[in-house]
Amino acid sequence: MSQRSVLFAFCLSLCVSPVLLYGQERVVLRGDQVTILYEEPWKEAAQEAANAYPTAKRDVQEKLGWTASFNSKVVLVPDSKVFQEMVGSALFAAYAVPQENLIVIDQSRMSVSPFTIEVTLKHEICHLMLHHHLKGQDIPKWLEEGICVWASEGIAEIMMDQKRSLLNEALLAGRVIPLRALSRGFPRDRESLTLAYEESKSIVSYMVETHGLEGLLETLRWVRGGHPWEEAVQGALGIPFYELEQSWAQSLKKRLTWVTYLINNLYEILFFLAAVLAICGSWRALRKKRAYMKSEEEENGGSPE
Repeated sequence: MSQRSVLFAFCLSLCVSPVLLYGQERVVLRGDQVTILYEEPWKEAAQEAANAYPTAKRDVQEKLGWTASFNSKVVLVPDSKVFQEMVGSALFAAYAVPQENLIVIDQSRMSVSPFTIEVTLKHEICHLMLHHHLKGQDIPKWLEEGICVWASEGIAEIMMDQKRSLLNEALLAGRVIPLRALSRGFPRDRESLTLAYEESKSIVSYMVETHGLEGLLETLRWVRGGHPWEEAVQGALGIPFYELEQSWAQSLKKRLTWVTYLINNLYEILFFLAAVLAICGSWRALRKKRAYMKSEEEENGGSPE
């Protein structure tokens, strides 16, 4: 059984199994368009999620220009270790199971920057909404994640380092991941995964900038019609996918200069220079101390008895 299947079976069991969850009584809170399942100590967090859900869903609908009538189930998992076992990684804080309109959240991480329940819900609701509208048709991973990051205005699934752009670094080093390599899945290591998310958000933002929201939505309509995604891009935007990818990369390179890179990484560069200066200062002080001690020894050794 695949990891996704294990996760689906586990999450489904949360919704249909008896009233105990990890040895604690599970409580059901019914809100507007959402049902929250949680453990008793997390009542306040469940209420916060229930209150945030309608606004998060409305924001995603407005961003995409869509409407969606489905109701969702949200499971708050209080134990990070349990959640990590479910998804097979320590990098994720939430997960959506579109087949069940289900969102599973690592509640223990919702109070840790940059995660918030509002942004996390937006991101996962976007996943549900995409699959609801595409009616089971396949969508490339980079397009799905790119749309969800763009629509939620944040990366809710992974811990991003906001002071560093891996995409800029990859551009300068010629290490950008080809988007075709991100069509079926993303890498698992932190840096490659973060780069995959950055690339996905960037290409979707570029599609909206160059072809408008309607161009993005038209691409999704072609996908919904059963067209392979590369054919959908060409049919909706009027250019082959490889040309879109090339023009996107060229636009990024025009914006990125070494000056821009230095500005974006100024904090790290200054920290490194300060560390180097501190080491040099310590080395000089040590040399002076050794020279002084040697001078003292020579003076003492040369004095009359």
